Amino acid sequence: MNWLDAVQWDAQGLVPVIAQEQATGDVLMFAWMNREALQKTAELGRAVYYSRSRGKLWFKGEESGHVQTVHEIRLDCDNDVVLLKVTQLGHEPGIACHTGRHSCFFQRYEADAQGGHWQAVEPVLKDPESIYK
Repeated sequence: MNWLDAVQWDAQGLVPVIAQEQATGDVLMFAWMNREALQKTAELGRAVYYSRSRGKLWFKGEESGHVQTVHEIRLDCDNDVVLLKVTQLGHEPGIACHTGRHSCFFQRYEADAQGGHWQAVEPVLKDPESIYK
């Protein structure tokens, strides 16, 4: 059996993917892959995702230069989520988020008298206007 056949693809032929920084354990981002993206990721050793909004492969860093080198590809116990252990390249520290932050998970829930709110807790490392032309 082909290793890609073990993945439980959803009805659209996609699988959710979490990118985790190998060195720190930080969760950098969540994205999707189709079969071709996962195959190319394994072949190239760099993250290739599937952009649902554009309907095509998305080579991480193709516009921004913020490439993810892939060290490990893991599959969860239900075979329906992929974890990539990566090194985020292109800026020090690495920028994974299109907002110019290290991680896409930069908002933290803060309880308050009104029931709570989301607070940005990671700085913008580079202005997104200067990243994307």
